[in-house]
Amino acid sequence: MPRTKGDHEARRRDVSAAVWQVMATRGFAGLTLRAVATELGATTGLLTHYFPTKRALVEHALDLLEQRTASRPRRHADKGGEGRGGLAAVRDALLDILPLTPEATDSNRIWVSSWDAALSDPELSVDYARKYEEGRDRLSRRVAAAQAIGELPPGDPSDIAARAQSFVLGLVVQALFDPAAFPPRRQVQLLDEYLAAAAYVPESPPGEH
Repeated sequence: MPRTKGDHEARRRDVSAAVWQVMATRGFAGLTLRAVATELGATTGLLTHYFPTKRALVEHALDLLEQRTASRPRRHADKGGEGRGGLAAVRDALLDILPLTPEATDSNRIWVSSWDAALSDPELSVDYARKYEEGRDRLSRRVAAAQAIGELPPGDPSDIAARAQSFVLGLVVQALFDPAAFPPRRQVQLLDEYLAAAAYVPESPPGEH
């Protein structure tokens, strides 16, 4: 009996689930056709129908990671949409990056383990730089909105966003390597302390305006 389109799509979902499981348990460095085939209970020959080269497997894995990351539930401090909500919206955007749940931890672990592959591939390096730039741009809009209502001090929103992104990505790495020292509660505490310092505007001395 010939395979139907539904069968093919179901098999692709199974393959994607196997790719994700391999990355979650072995890291990006452990992503091979053999590992995915073992996870799937199939032959490497079958997988070559989906991934004729290792590069094709890597590209699928990165697409899958981006899809999973984008589909994670997001906090919404403001119901009116991105760009409004003040400092709370900035906080939400940064909280969404941190490994505060098992799912977010898996995603972050895979992202970090993929950095080596991206750094060794000029095309992937450009793509990763673009992703992080887009993240800073989205965060910059929230920063500007918080500045507009006086919840963040004046300054270039892109610089403030770059500092915040750098802080939170550094916190991600520490939490992944030492989860006992950086459990979710402490991650949130450190982020809140960082934002409190960023939001602090010294009062002008008497007589100054």
